[in-house]
Amino acid sequence: MMRALDLAEAIEAGDLTPATVLELSLEAIEVREADIRAFAHLDPDRARVMARHIPGTDGLFGLPIGFKDIIDTADLPTGYGSPIYAGHRPAADAPIVVMCEATQGLTLGKTATTEMAYLNPAPTFNPHNPKHTPGGSSAGSAAGVAAGFMPLAFGTQTGGSVIRPASFCGVAAMKPSYRLLPVQGVKPFAPLLDTLGLFGARVVDVAFGLAAISGRDLRVDGGDFGIPRFGVTRLPFAGEAERESEEALAHAIAALGTAGFPVADIDLPAAFADAHHAHKAINDFEGATSLLWEYTHRRDQLSPVLLQAIEAGRAISIAEFDRSRSLANRARKASHALFDDVDVVLTFSAPGLAPGRESTGDARYNKLVTLLGLPAVNVPGWRDSVTNLPVGVQVFGAFGDDQRVLAAAAMLEAALAKTA
Repeated sequence: MMRALDLAEAIEAGDLTPATVLELSLEAIEVREADIRAFAHLDPDRARVMARHIPGTDGLFGLPIGFKDIIDTADLPTGYGSPIYAGHRPAADAPIVVMCEATQGLTLGKTATTEMAYLNPAPTFNPHNPKHTPGGSSAGSAAGVAAGFMPLAFGTQTGGSVIRPASFCGVAAMKPSYRLLPVQGVKPFAPLLDTLGLFGARVVDVAFGLAAISGRDLRVDGGDFGIPRFGVTRLPFAGEAERESEEALAHAIAALGTAGFPVADIDLPAAFADAHHAHKAINDFEGATSLLWEYTHRRDQLSPVLLQAIEAGRAISIAEFDRSRSLANRARKASHALFDDVDVVLTFSAPGLAPGRESTGDARYNKLVTLLGLPAVNVPGWRDSVTNLPVGVQVFGAFGDDQRVLAAAAMLEAALAKTA
């Protein structure tokens, strides 16, 4: 994989240039893209022109970045994973694209996504085993980073489409606090839930990228962040995890103990269970509203799975939607006390290994954190000994406490590395 922080430091030192890093990226794409299909659109000549004009002196230092194909780009097609928008050219870049390019990021291409970022699988293959899904609607971004196509890539999470594909593909990723990154110019599905997230090889790479792009103090390399207190939960209301995720979580707990970090089982507020179940009504109701034009005017071009979801959302009453929002608000308030005795919480990233390509996987361990708007990081570092497929663990924290979550996740990642 391409390590963003290491590449940026090499460019800053004069050992590499944005153009040479781009060529490394394009070489990897030439070798494996036909088998992985991480991109919805790629224009190497355009990227080469951009690379020649990036000084590589600050910010992202000219690193190539992939953007999920629901993020608007004026100079590249944005198809939203749907035949309805084949060849669509938005009038303007999404703010997140402008922000990346303003800080010397290089827009490499548009990464493959599911239809309208819902559940109809993308054409992308898991880089570790082509019989398995890369997971989630951010399929191309997770798979592309895992395959070494680019050091950083953006995805979005409405249910679990940042954390889950990161787990399935063995990369780090963060879903920041709700609205830490602007979602204007991103095709909406459920605006109360939709959140931009970033994929990278390691936690420090994700933190570096988010810091450069957002202008916030989020880097965790070289800092002293003390000894975080880890709480552990298995989110019992979300159902049982499979063997592989249980082993990954147990391995993480053991690694933390060996590294000297306090770990304690915690009880979750009762309001969390109600909020977990409320996610579906909010997701479906808002999804049906967001896609009302497509449903009304292009219904014949929607897949059966998306059409069924829209019709289910249209059947949800306003009273049920408002009740679900109230349950979410109650749980958000209850979440404040959760972090009185712990700094971060450790749990599953996904129910188990990546399933077959007919599915994008189950987001049941991600929905609550998304609904509450809390920052969450997938920490890679464990592989199933039978299949050699990766399984991550999830670290989440209090709203707005993104750097602490990144720091704790980086410490866990380092602890896991020592056990490898």
